[in-house]
Amino acid sequence: MTTLVLVAASGLAGEVAAAAEYDEIVAVDDDRECWGQMIGSVDGTGGVKVIGPVEVATDCGDDLVICAGAGSTRRRIYNRLIGYGVAPERYATIVHPTASVPAGCELGAGTVLLAGVVLTAGVRVGRHVVAMPNAVLTHDDIVGDYATICAGVTLGGEVVIGEAAYLGMSSSVRQRTTVGADSVLGMGAVLLNDLPAGETWAGVPARRLNSRQELIW
Repeated sequence: MTTLVLVAASGLAGEVAAAAEYDEIVAVDDDRECWGQMIGSVDGTGGVKVIGPVEVATDCGDDLVICAGAGSTRRRIYNRLIGYGVAPERYATIVHPTASVPAGCELGAGTVLLAGVVLTAGVRVGRHVVAMPNAVLTHDDIVGDYATICAGVTLGGEVVIGEAAYLGMSSSVRQRTTVGADSVLGMGAVLLNDLPAGETWAGVPARRLNSRQELIW
């Protein structure tokens, strides 16, 4: 029997549980109030049980997936688990049965593709990336580690997404454009030019915001 451990009892954890095919799935989280609770169920009787704090993952189960929604948080949890002695080989790659990943594409360990995600040709996706439902990544896109691609995002060809970048729901990125590391592209935005690292852009066409407080999530 194989067991998958979801690290962080988030909404994303429930989605990963619905996409994964394991004999048993459990979750861990540092929030004591959720220990013993079930996630991913409308009535609390099904779903995935939260069995304890994050460090339990070091000697529990077979495979791991980090289920924090923000890429920077996934990166922080990954580094913490390294300190606990968790080897990189323990991380699973989860692909929903309805996602399309043709031969010639690459997926890193710990990456999650949810329902309806489409990769076309020659797409390279790094480690611990999350692609939400119905995202489309077209030819020769490169997605850095810990990036978050929300539902309905569309990337043109030869787009480069930096580490831990966040692309909001239904945003679009023009072909041959770069989205910098740790940057944010707002919901519904249309990016026509390179987005520098660490900046937040939104709008149609997307422009730089003075602060993230201006962004409507």
